[in-house]
Amino acid sequence: MEDTQAFRDGHVSPGSSKFQWDRSNSSESSCASMKSDQSVDKPLNFQGRHTSTDLSERSVDTPGTFTGKHVSSNMSRDSQQVPIRLKSNLLKKFERLYEGTGMQGNPTLLNEIYTELYITESESGEINNEHEVRQIETQSRRAATEDTAIKCNDIFRPLPGQDKVIRTVLTKGVAGIGKTVSVQKLILDWAEGKENQDVQLIFPLPFREINLMKDKTFSLSDLLHVFFPETKEMEISSDEYKVLFIFDGLDECRLSLDFKSKVKLCNISESVSVDELLMNLIVGNLLPSALIWITSRPAAADLVPSECVHRVTEVRGFSDPQKEEYFRKRINDQSLADRIISHLKSSRSLYIMCHIPVFCWISAAVLEKMLTQGKREEIPKTLTQMYTHFLILQTKIKHEKDYKKTVKDEDMILRLGKLAFEQLVKGNLIFYEEDLRECGIDETEAAVYSGLCTQIFREELGLYEGKVFCFVHLSIQEHLAALYAHLSFTENYRNVFEQTKQSVFSKFVNWLNSLSELHKRTVDEALRSKNGHLDLFLRFLLGLSLESNQTLLQKLLTQTGSCSYNKKKTVEFIKQKIRENHSSERSINLFHCLNELGDDSLMQEIQRYLRCGQIGETKLSSSQWSALVYVLLTSEQKIDIFDLKQFTGVQNTADEALQKLLPVIKEYRSVQLYDCGVTDEGCAALASALRSNPSHLRELTLSGNKLGESGVKLLSDQLKDPRCKLEILWLRDCGVTDEGCAALASALRSNSSHLRELNLTGNKLGKSGVKLLSDLLKDPRCKLEKLWLYDCGVTDEGCAALTSALRSNPSHLRELDLSFTKLGASGVKLLSDLLKDPRCKLEILWLMKCEVTDEDCAALASALRSNPSHLRELHLSLNELRDSDVKLLSDLKNDPHYKLETLVF
Repeated sequence: MEDTQAFRDGHVSPGSSKFQWDRSNSSESSCASMKSDQSVDKPLNFQGRHTSTDLSERSVDTPGTFTGKHVSSNMSRDSQQVPIRLKSNLLKKFERLYEGTGMQGNPTLLNEIYTELYITESESGEINNEHEVRQIETQSRRAATEDTAIKCNDIFRPLPGQDKVIRTVLTKGVAGIGKTVSVQKLILDWAEGKENQDVQLIFPLPFREINLMKDKTFSLSDLLHVFFPETKEMEISSDEYKVLFIFDGLDECRLSLDFKSKVKLCNISESVSVDELLMNLIVGNLLPSALIWITSRPAAADLVPSECVHRVTEVRGFSDPQKEEYFRKRINDQSLADRIISHLKSSRSLYIMCHIPVFCWISAAVLEKMLTQGKREEIPKTLTQMYTHFLILQTKIKHEKDYKKTVKDEDMILRLGKLAFEQLVKGNLIFYEEDLRECGIDETEAAVYSGLCTQIFREELGLYEGKVFCFVHLSIQEHLAALYAHLSFTENYRNVFEQTKQSVFSKFVNWLNSLSELHKRTVDEALRSKNGHLDLFLRFLLGLSLESNQTLLQKLLTQTGSCSYNKKKTVEFIKQKIRENHSSERSINLFHCLNELGDDSLMQEIQRYLRCGQIGETKLSSSQWSALVYVLLTSEQKIDIFDLKQFTGVQNTADEALQKLLPVIKEYRSVQLYDCGVTDEGCAALASALRSNPSHLRELTLSGNKLGESGVKLLSDQLKDPRCKLEILWLRDCGVTDEGCAALASALRSNSSHLRELNLTGNKLGKSGVKLLSDLLKDPRCKLEKLWLYDCGVTDEGCAALTSALRSNPSHLRELDLSFTKLGASGVKLLSDLLKDPRCKLEILWLMKCEVTDEDCAALASALRSNPSHLRELHLSLNELRDSDVKLLSDLKNDPHYKLETLVF
């Protein structure tokens, strides 16, 4: 292969001076700088060969690093210097952060502005097809303490209690949430000698860059020589080096990654297509002990099969405290930072968006400029206002650079808007030179608009030159697309959704029609979208029609056009769609649209009902239910517990309220449906919510509802889902029979490791039901800590099965309630024998009205004397005990050698 040989021989120098490892749609990038290499000029201490991928072991000598085996001492001197040079080069590339684009403003040292992101372990599971801003809005209600946070430097380390080898990590997160900055931070800390020092080589290979090699043939060695010329002097193998490959931006991949391919590659010098090369590296055929880190937006995360991934993490962006930390680091004037934070908090829609670091950058850029200039301008309160101000700001930056002003602002904005709209409709977030040319954009002109459209140049890659374009963030593309649609109608009377070339007659018809007609068409288009990809575009389009935003646009455009517009028509049309739309969840974006238009009549009405506690007594229409969902989801108040009773009453049944409020219920960790009148119909709706978001719910109370067998079975089916993390389940007095118990036990056997509390009080389980539960307790994966079987018809036979199971797996159960059951003498004797077991950790035992006799009391006392360290509470009320029995147990309670604290007769 001549191309490759040229690279290997050094005839074609890839170079790195103009490589910008920049993910512009995430506003995260890095570049070379002149910083000293002082932090990386110490030689590595090689300690033998690396053969293990177990990263759970930590080095005794080097805190905060992984242990592993290193390069052999017989390497050539030049070869030993390669890791040092690689570190030095990566340090120069990654030590600085260019927010937005690598061409705008002065870069900031990453360590000066870096704010720890909220990263959690996640599930591969189902792909969320909602618009990414919508995902952020729903996630914003979740407290940052719900899951165990993982630092970016620890993504290959198992969490406490985990016992697994982690070779391949997939990190997902919406655009601009901080995936690439996390990658940059890990590389920088490694290059500075702070973290992961047992890893000798890190190779960041963004998919955006690899796309330029599409349809080419390379060996792994040759590919690395192209991207990292310093590696030409060494042979890379997992026997000699611990290597980490970072593939950033799976969602931008243009390669055909066929994981079913039978091409098996084991030799790093063997040439295959780049597609097959990457596939074999990820699967582990090639360099099986090399570490792999892949980042992706959620919609593309399933391109890599789950069996190839050992850990899935999710970047959730900034928590509320981290938002403030970012602004205080980003803005030197702390009083100004306080004003900006205060303003953003005053607008719920803006503050929610600050979960996305890119939006924090946009807000900081706009608000810092506005608040320091001292001009009496209205501070942005909506997304449309914020993004329009941002566009004005970027145009001013362009003016400072483009002295010749070879193209009018109006023309360039329209061309960029056309590109944004056409690519948005197609679902494309990155584009190439031909896409720009189709919209009449010259690449040099696009480069001038550096805050709006950025590019990566591969000018020194010889045959592999290529340019990739994207907008700084998806939301900026959507704003420009909306501006293009608005201007096309107001200036040229053209509806952008009409595919055929417009005739003079059709333009005349549009001229006669109001701008409301375009808005109606766009609303319909957005509602038809399965993944909501036009939701934010619609918000921007409506917001741009307001007079205040029209005034803003005059700062950008000498001529903005005009046409008749009746805002009331648009508002009424949206309200009609809310009434027609039976899904409250699909209506949420329509309420955001009303907010952009400044109409909050529906929301105010619902808020009044909530303040007065009248929701349960008010017959709500479909639009009012939707408004209630919107108000609850966008409320500043974070409530961990959802109680259905406050929404039910004479006018609203539990089943109806449950069905209407599912989008809200899905976001709570604790759902209380106690004695609400939920039936099997409502249970079916609840099961649907659990299917769509099974990993969030931790506590579910359905006590006092007649669920029926079908309801219990539907619920049980969802408990089988391995993504379900339910810890507390209360089904007291729910009419669960032996048949329902069978479904429940089957589900918990399939996924028993998370449930900690199970309350089945007042259900007639029968012998078979108790036997099935006993079999569940035997399972070593079962971690049940509290089990209530009060008045469940447990007999001495059932008690024998339970105690047998607990002797098999005794170490987890802490509380057992067998009150109001006929255990008989043999049952209590079996429980006493269980308490004698030194492995038994039972702390609370309820035996109210269990026909406990004096002989039983003697057995219990004997058991507690032989294993005194755990039982703290013993409840024996409603049993006909003699004074001597009471004294026998009371003496134990009063003896300091025993832990018994509560004794109830």
